[in-house]
Amino acid sequence: MGHVRTWKPVSSFSCISNVTRKKNPMTTISDSAPSGRTLSTSTASGLSLSSLARPDSGWQFSLYPAAGEGGGSFRGSVRRASSFVPAGKATNPERSLEEAGRRARSKLRRYCAANRLNRLGTLTYRGEGCHDPNQVREDLGQFFRNLRAEVGPLPYAWVPEWHPGGHGLHAHFAVGQFVKRQLIDKAWGHGFVHIKLIGDLPVGSGSLSESRIAASYLAKYVSKTFLGAQSVLGMHRYDVAQGFQPKAVALVGKSAQDVINQASSAMGSYPATEWLSRSEPTWEGPPVVWAQWGR
Repeated sequence: MGHVRTWKPVSSFSCISNVTRKKNPMTTISDSAPSGRTLSTSTASGLSLSSLARPDSGWQFSLYPAAGEGGGSFRGSVRRASSFVPAGKATNPERSLEEAGRRARSKLRRYCAANRLNRLGTLTYRGEGCHDPNQVREDLGQFFRNLRAEVGPLPYAWVPEWHPGGHGLHAHFAVGQFVKRQLIDKAWGHGFVHIKLIGDLPVGSGSLSESRIAASYLAKYVSKTFLGAQSVLGMHRYDVAQGFQPKAVALVGKSAQDVINQASSAMGSYPATEWLSRSEPTWEGPPVVWAQWGR
């Protein structure tokens, strides 16, 4: 039989000021220091630890309860100084684009999951199509304004894509509620519309799983906008309705397991999926942990 973990909720969340840290092995403490006096905290090299220690060091984890996921990393006291890099001027452009794509896909996935966007649609243009990215964005803005005028507040996400056959641009979008087909046709008015509810998932799956599948489709199209001719600096890779962004809960702990336990306490269960960077032999960044809850 497999090992079964018994859920034991964490009594409380830790905060930055309450994180217990081990003594630095390089710290020197004078045996003859008088009682009540401050002990020496200098390193073997003579540097003051106060110049190296940071109050926000340790494991930091951002939990998005509405999206059922969270992630975090270890932040040390000594860090590389950050500097502004203009768009298109990165030292390693390829890696920069990969990181930007990863961040965009993560934000889009959390937004779709938190708002249960489980209906996928495609909007195309009739005739010769549309080859102007600015025009597509203007038309999509009007499309969603038209929909909101009919159905009220509506969280949504959309991603543009160039048609492989040279027909120009079309758009993929996701919403989380039923909207009559005739309303969608009327709101678009530039060509053809296709929409479907995500289905055919395992028994027990709900709208959260459906929305994650929808997000994976949109994320695939987002990735394309970072490649080759589809990459356009200064333009949004995707867009979402404002006012529906999932809120994050900041957690701090002494280890990856510590922050996972805190997050699990908030979610009421252990994560269904958990990933640690140490499982990747080629991982080059700081230690990272990521987890998902629920179905």
